[in-house]
Amino acid sequence: MTTGTDVKIIEARLEHVPFIAWVMLTAARSHLPIGMWDLFRGGTEEETLRFLEALATTGESHWAHYSLFLVATVDGRPASALAGYLDAENGTHTLIAAVQQANAAVSRSEDDLAEGWIRAASIAKVSPEHEPSTWTVEHVATAAEFRRQGLVDRLLAAALERGRTRGATVADIGVLIGNDRAQRAYEKAGFRVIDELLDPEFEAAYKCPGVRGLRQAI
Repeated sequence: MTTGTDVKIIEARLEHVPFIAWVMLTAARSHLPIGMWDLFRGGTEEETLRFLEALATTGESHWAHYSLFLVATVDGRPASALAGYLDAENGTHTLIAAVQQANAAVSRSEDDLAEGWIRAASIAKVSPEHEPSTWTVEHVATAAEFRRQGLVDRLLAAALERGRTRGATVADIGVLIGNDRAQRAYEKAGFRVIDELLDPEFEAAYKCPGVRGLRQAI
């Protein structure tokens, strides 16, 4: 474990995009070998990361745009990150056009895009519903050498404060069932399980029974 001497929580910048792409890929995998982005993009991990970099830098803000992220740096190095947003502004409904832009940016065909949606689609069956004014926290991951240093605690605190300043009164976060470590971290931060969404099609594709939704008042 690396113990840093200078920890800062900052808004993501363009220079952090490669790290944010890794965060999104890692967060989607959770405790499993593959996640949504592996199924959606197909191909190699490097190809998936390049796609996520393109997605994070499209022209308009959306659920996976780098501008929604906070980054924890340790001695100047990006070590952990997460995204926070109002669901009405940047929820998953904003992702469709952005994915099309990213797909074109990495020279994938429309057929590739359509096949990717089919492979990954069952995740929609276990995605928690959010009220428009909810502050949603997503894409949480920490580089291995910086884990167990409280970085996620600090990021969550900063993200929830950001939500309060935007007028949100509740915050939601989801966790894949079986990722007990992440669930404990979120519960420590004040979140509580409010629902559990199960689906056999999702389980067949992702090797996980479903998703737990957690919420807290902010």
